[in-house]
Parts: sequence; C-alpha cells; structure tokens
Amino acid sequence: MRVKYSKKNKINVVTLGCSKNIYDSEILMGQLKANNKQVVHQEEGNIVVINTCGFIDNAKQESIDTILEYSDKKEKGLIDKLFVTGCLSERYKPDLEKEIPNVDQYFGTTDLPKLLKALKADYKHELVGERLTTTPKNYAYLKISEGCDRPCSFCAIPLMRGKHKSKSIEDIVIEATKLANKGVKEIILIAQDLTYYGLDLYKKRELGLLLKSLVKVEGMEWIRLHYAFPTGFPIDVLKVIKDESKICNYIDIPLQHISNNILKSMRRGSSKLKISELINKIRYEVPGIAIRTTLIVGYPGESEENFDELKKWVSDTKFDRLGCFTYSHEENTHAYNLVDDVPKEIKDARLAEIMEIQSNISFSLNQEKIGKTFKCSIDRKEGAYFIGRSEFDSPDVDNEVLIDASEHYLKTGDFSNIKIISATEFDLYGIPC
Repeated sequence: MRVKYSKKNKINVVTLGCSKNIYDSEILMGQLKANNKQVVHQEEGNIVVINTCGFIDNAKQESIDTILEYSDKKEKGLIDKLFVTGCLSERYKPDLEKEIPNVDQYFGTTDLPKLLKALKADYKHELVGERLTTTPKNYAYLKISEGCDRPCSFCAIPLMRGKHKSKSIEDIVIEATKLANKGVKEIILIAQDLTYYGLDLYKKRELGLLLKSLVKVEGMEWIRLHYAFPTGFPIDVLKVIKDESKICNYIDIPLQHISNNILKSMRRGSSKLKISELINKIRYEVPGIAIRTTLIVGYPGESEENFDELKKWVSDTKFDRLGCFTYSHEENTHAYNLVDDVPKEIKDARLAEIMEIQSNISFSLNQEKIGKTFKCSIDRKEGAYFIGRSEFDSPDVDNEVLIDASEHYLKTGDFSNIKIISATEFDLYGIPC
C-alpha cells in the first residue's frame, strides 16, 4: 500500500555532518521560506533534500545510508521527490548518479541557485544573513569564510569546498545583528580556517578586526572561535580575546599530531617546537583559556615511537578538550599516494588510548571546578535535567552542565550562574546561585 505524507509540497531538509553543513542547510531553508515554501528540518515532508558529508569514511557511509533510506521511501511512494546536495554529492556526483539513480538530482556545494530552481524557488541575492536557524534559540553558527587554501595531505575539504573565500566584515556584522535581533545570544564562528580570514579580501589576516566589530553587536553576549589553524596564527587575536568580555575564553585549534616527521608528511607547515610555543603563548596571553584540539592517529607511517611521543605530549599538555579520529585514506589527496600501513585494529586501539588519557585529564580538570560558580547558557531541558554550558564549552562536543529539574527551574535560552557541586569526566552537575 502506497501511503504518502499528507502534507503536499512540504520540503524536509536532512542535515548530516558538521556545523558548516548545519549553517548551509539553514541558508537553504531561509531562501525557501522567502519563496513562500513550507520547509522543515529533519521532519516529515513529501520533498526531501539531503545535505551530505564527505569528509571521512564513517561520514561518507552515513550519507550513503541516508540517501539509500530515502531512495527506498521514494520507491515505495512515501515521498515524491528526493534531492541530494553537499560535500559527498560534490565529490562523487557521477558515481552517485550511477549507483543510486532514484535520486531526482544531485547538487554540489556551490549549487544553491540550481537546487532552489529544482525546488521551484528563486535565489534571492538580497537575503544577506537571512536563514532559519535549527539550533536552540540562544546560539547559532556563523560561517565567516568558505573553502580552504591549506595543503594538508590527508584532507579532501579543498576538493569539496574549493579555495578560501572570506565574507566581508560588513556582511558578517549584518548577519550577527539579525541573529541578535531574533534572540540569539551566542555566535560560534566557523570556517575551514578562521586564522586565514581576510587574506583574500584585505590582503592581511583580519580575524582580530572582525572580532572587534562583532563585539559591538547589541544583544550578543558570547562569541566563540572554532577551527583556528595553528600555522600563521594571528597573535593579535589573543589580546582581543583577553580584552573583550564578550569573546569566550575558548579556542578550537586542530593540531592533528606532534611528531615532526608525521607533521611534515601531513604538510601542516609546523613543528613540535612551534606548536608547543603557540600553546604556551596562548595560555600566557589569555590565562584560564580553554583550548580544544583534534588529533589523527594511524596516519601512514605512524610508528609506535611516533604514537608514544603523541601520548606523552597529550599527557603533558593537558588540553581542556580533545577529540580524536582514525586516519581515513581519501582518494585524490596527497596522502593517498602513501601506503595506508597502520591496520584498522591498531588505529582503533590508538584512538582508545588517546581518549583514555584525555578522559583522565578531563576528570582531573573537572574536579577542580567543584565549588566554583560559572555563568552558563541554558540550552535545553532533557529528561530530568536542564542542560547548560559554560564559556569554556561548545555545543555537542564539550562538557555539559546538568541541573536537576525536579529541584530547580531555569528558563532555556537564558544565562544563569551555576555552582558546580560534582563532576565526572565529561559532565558537571550544579545548582543555581
């Protein structure tokens, strides 16, 4: 029996992957709304648009599985139209068209006007900063540039996103102002590379100037920095972070490894000494700042000696936040020419070792927070708890502050001072004060 969704011409946007994909989906939804289209995010609709991720093996598999799921629904008559966009579609469009032909049309990362046309909508150039946010009402992601000019050997992002292209400071401020007017109190600045910001437009790195402009936006209380590439890091930004209370004492710097020969093969343009000096400089200039990083284990040629060096460095450096990935052998990248010689079981074991070290570090650092009071953003209520975050924590990837909802009432979307009364490796428990 063929049973279609009862609501005709409702467009369901399904988002996979990172925060940059969330942002892109929100822009698409804003354009559709401006065209008087009914659009929802990851709900039921008879027209489906899947915004895919093509970064590493696990993400690609999730995207393919999702396309197949909705292709099957289309085959059964449960949906009418199916469109695929995003990174996977940009990278593998010919293969996808051949292997999953039931999709009506595939689009790349720069094909928004074409996608809108397929959805019987017009691309409206005047909609600077207009979008339908899908995050909790108090925070939103704000993409300040697209693409990447870095030559990292393992990364396929330039293949999918193209060269670095900064937005103007004026347009970013307009977008932040519109978000603030809607009640957004925290913006999370995202890009493939924040520290490169401005080089193409202004012929010099202007992240510091951008931050000085954004802190003037009325109603915006927190500004958070994600994905700051370490090589060429603009040191002037540290003074801005220290001096401006609206900028969170938090920075995400993906370092990937610490062994010099691995860094060289990765084409990171840095060294163990330079990275250590940068971390020390950041901590000296902004006392108490939370530093988040990401690492890759199992890169081609990573020996036990390289891995032991990485483990010791993680133990000694004591990052506030740390994520880890196993190396993914991506075609058309520079590293694809190397032999993927670390077996999967060793990659997985190394990842587990790194995360065990970080778990112990996180537990120790969190225990030091007991008895202290932090200004927290209350994002949502989930089960028996209100869920908040301090300025030292980003959504989805970092610590959460849990407050017993049976004992205390808090308004989601607001800030509240929370005293920490207990802590685990990755969660804090507190009471309003």
